[in-house]
Order: sequence, then structure tokens, then C-alpha cells
Amino acid sequence: MSVKIGNIDLGEFPLLLAPMEDVSDPPFRYVCKQNGVDLMYTEFISSEGLIRDAAKSRQKLDVFEYERPIGIQIFGSDIDHMFEATEIATQANPDLIDINYGCPVKNVACRGAGSALLQDIDKMVAMTAAVVKATHLPVTVKTRLGWDDNTKNIYEVAERLQDVGIQALSIHGRTRAQMYKGEADWTLIKEVKKNPRIKIPIFGNGDVDSPIKAADWRLEYEVDGIMIGRAAIGYPWIFREIKHFFETGKHLEGPTIDERVDVCLTHLQKSVEWKGQKTGIFEMRRHYSNYFKGVPNFKEYRMKLVSLETIEDIEEVLNDIRNKFDTVLV
Repeated sequence: MSVKIGNIDLGEFPLLLAPMEDVSDPPFRYVCKQNGVDLMYTEFISSEGLIRDAAKSRQKLDVFEYERPIGIQIFGSDIDHMFEATEIATQANPDLIDINYGCPVKNVACRGAGSALLQDIDKMVAMTAAVVKATHLPVTVKTRLGWDDNTKNIYEVAERLQDVGIQALSIHGRTRAQMYKGEADWTLIKEVKKNPRIKIPIFGNGDVDSPIKAADWRLEYEVDGIMIGRAAIGYPWIFREIKHFFETGKHLEGPTIDERVDVCLTHLQKSVEWKGQKTGIFEMRRHYSNYFKGVPNFKEYRMKLVSLETIEDIEEVLNDIRNKFDTVLV
């Protein structure tokens, strides 16, 4: 039975790419889409930035036909500004609007946005209702279990947000207090999913980093789909590997050096196309170590790659890696 968000058909058990600041931009989304992800989101976008027409915020609204279905994720602390930002985001023609109630970092949460709303459920509900009212698109939410161990209120949050019109909920199995430390706890995610009042899709997020874990947790926690974040950084193949395991029960061989170089080059080219040569090359530097994790003595290559300023020079180093290593990395 297909999972649907509004009229968006995501298939039987969708895999989602989590929105990640400074990571899930169009170049990164492109290589993930090539590897089978079913639904993606933009980096989170500040409502204040949108209504003030900040260039960085506006650029994050860029979505492309090949990415569909694609959601624009917004965050903020002011309900009226979130309403206005939703109207602006809707004009960019995504497939859905997502609200971030999960970001734990200080400069977001301490300003009353992101996971801070988990301390004020009434305001969260009012803000969500405003966003739903501001757009004809489906509205979804990404959040956490609660603010801390004493306030794990996700059960109430799920019911109340569904009541004001959200059409899917992604839950990261940590509290805000945990940040990204410790292990994600999916037991409450399962309780939300099994709540007979809940009719919308529930997606689990946190610590899924292998096909076997995805398969085990799919059965154990009975979610409608899985959202993957950090495990996809530098390894977009995780989506195809999980799908292959679901379909066959067998592990797909990991990417060869050739594949790693090819996808890294594609990512680089898309980065330059979208951001221009200077910024595109600079921002790509954070990805090289992840693409070539396991390559012996990679520090030497990384030092070269992060110092180079032209695509041609970077391609030369990447092709040197291609020629020197011919094995599948474990």
C-alpha cells in the first residue's frame, strides 16, 4: 500500500533525505536523487530571511524538476512571519512545505525557533495552523521527542498537529537536550505510529546508517518510511543499498573508486553550476573526506583538494585517486 502525503504518492516504504544545513543543497540533492531517494527537502530557511528578501535565504528556495517530490523547509519564532514566509515559499512551487520544530542548535533554539517550540506546544499548534492556512500545498513537520527527558511530549504533539492539518510527521528519536549525542530512541516513534488517532504518515529519523538497520527498524517500529541524514553525507549510495536489501534480502556491493570519483565530480560540477566557481569549489571542500572514507593516506589528497581553486586541477587529483586505487572500499 502506497504512502501518500496529500496527492503525492511516495511508494510502499519511502526513504527520505533529511534537511541538513550546509549539506542538503541542490548539488547534494542531485546525487541523492540519482541513487533512489524518494522525498527530499531543502536546507531549512529562515522565515525572517525570506520576508526581508535576504539573498542567502532566497537562493535556498531554488528547486528543480528532477528533484520532485521536493519540500521547502522553513523555521521561525513569529507566527505572522511564518505565515508570510509560507506564502513566499509556496510561490517557488515546491510539492510541499515543511516546518522545522527539531533544530537543536543554540542560535536557532535560543531565538525561540526550531526545537524551542517543543517548550510551548500551544504556540507550536498556532504556528502550524497559520502555515497550513497560508498555502494550498501539503504541510509536514519535522521535530524531536521533546525538549528533554522530562518533557517527551511527542504523543501530544502528533495528535494536535494532525488536528490542525499537517499531512505527515517526521520524528527524530532524540530530545533537544541530547543534541546529536547518545542513541536515538525509536520506541516513542512507534507509540505515535500505533496511536489509533493518528492517520497521517509517520517517518522515523535518527541513526539509520545501514541496510540491515533500516530493515530491522522498519519491522520493529512499524513506521511508514525512514528519513536519513548524516549517513548520506558523502555516501548517497545508502538509498540504493537499502532499497536493494528490501527487495532481495542481499547486500549490494559498495561503490567502487570509479563510482566515488564520478559522483564526487558530478557533485562538484553541480555545485559550481549553482553557486558559481569560487563559492561552488569552496563549499565542496567539506565533502571530500566523506566521499573517500577508507582510502589509505587520504589526508595527502584532501590537503591538495581543499587548496585548489579550479575545476581542472581538482579533476586531475580526483583522477589520480581513480588511477591509484581499484578496489571497493569497506
